[in-house]
Amino acid sequence: MSSGVEIRAPAEQTEGTRSQILRWLKQVGESVAENDPLIEIETDKVTVEVASPATGVLREIIKHEQEEIAPGELLGRIDTGTAAAALAQAPRPAAAATAPAAASASPVAVQSETRAPAAAGGLSPAVRRLLSERGIDPSAVRGTGPAGRITVEDVLREAPGSAPERRRQAPASVAPSEAAADALSRSHRVPHTAVRKRIADHMVQSLLHTAPHVTTVFEADMGAVLADRARQRDEFARRGAPLTLTAYFVQAAVAAIRAVPEANSRWTDTALEIYDSIHIGVATAVEGVGLVVPVLHDADARDLFDTARALDELVTRARAGKLSPADVRGGTFTISNHGVSGSLLAAPIIINQPQAAILGVGKLEKRPVVVEEGDEQKIVARPRCYVTLTLDHRVMDGHRANHFLQVFVQKLTGWPA
Repeated sequence: MSSGVEIRAPAEQTEGTRSQILRWLKQVGESVAENDPLIEIETDKVTVEVASPATGVLREIIKHEQEEIAPGELLGRIDTGTAAAALAQAPRPAAAATAPAAASASPVAVQSETRAPAAAGGLSPAVRRLLSERGIDPSAVRGTGPAGRITVEDVLREAPGSAPERRRQAPASVAPSEAAADALSRSHRVPHTAVRKRIADHMVQSLLHTAPHVTTVFEADMGAVLADRARQRDEFARRGAPLTLTAYFVQAAVAAIRAVPEANSRWTDTALEIYDSIHIGVATAVEGVGLVVPVLHDADARDLFDTARALDELVTRARAGKLSPADVRGGTFTISNHGVSGSLLAAPIIINQPQAAILGVGKLEKRPVVVEEGDEQKIVARPRCYVTLTLDHRVMDGHRANHFLQVFVQKLTGWPA
């Protein structure tokens, strides 16, 4: 009787998060080595790899791709017995050598074999559902996943029975108006990722069921910040810390939170819990994933250089899909620098519950401004941007929100004082 090792989901998980199997990197019957990547798990915040707990052969997959899992849940088993070890070290035959007779007799049959190597039992629930909805035979789909496994994208790409196919099969008597309507109704389905589903739930819960949102808007002159950045950028880069405007926004937010501590809090039924430390989340758009919010912990204990360095590390890991659960945990306040993608103003920006407020920074651009020089008034072009504070109105009233932005703007316009 061969021994077996259980593969379990990581037990450590941020409260309130959900996880699902993104993909298995090995299939049943394939050899695995201890500590090699075996599974990719997608939570609503980050994607993490689960390493193989032992060397042997993957004997059983219990939780398939797209299925939700709980911390510590059993995902599969590895056979570590003597026979499994021998199988793991044995050379695997090439796929083309499995049926030479069939290859010579029927090229079409060989193509069918290579397009769908996975049996129905090896298909993920999402793939099975799409195949069923579209009436597609798995053998008609070329799998591009590990070991030729069929993925959701493969089904969507093939998609026989889509609108163009139906039109080719339609009777010639179809009226032009009906054909035009069919063309307008063409669509394709993109399954939600765990991140996108959680973002949607979080936004609805925050705006409609939790906090009364109010947004206040100020305008900040960034001339002093841009001048300081021009002075220090090369030196910071030489020391390994790209100096972005976000670093200045973090520093100014710390000053504003010190002036209005309730902005760094959460509402409870019995009291307002004000955090003693300032952990600032920075909303970061990740291509193909959505918005993630890595957290700059202890932002109040960092100078401008350390802020710039830490931000660069966090954003780099976020865009490479390398964030750990600890990187997105514990935020007490959030900054959304939506201006980097061209937005002038966004309101309300949905509060990242259970936080009390979120700061928005719009696009930096030159605008005409009236300035006074002695007894004269002049119109000059100044680099300016809109800044917003969207707040939980249960936590603070408008005058406190305005005071927050007054301090924030003063910190920027008077930099480096």
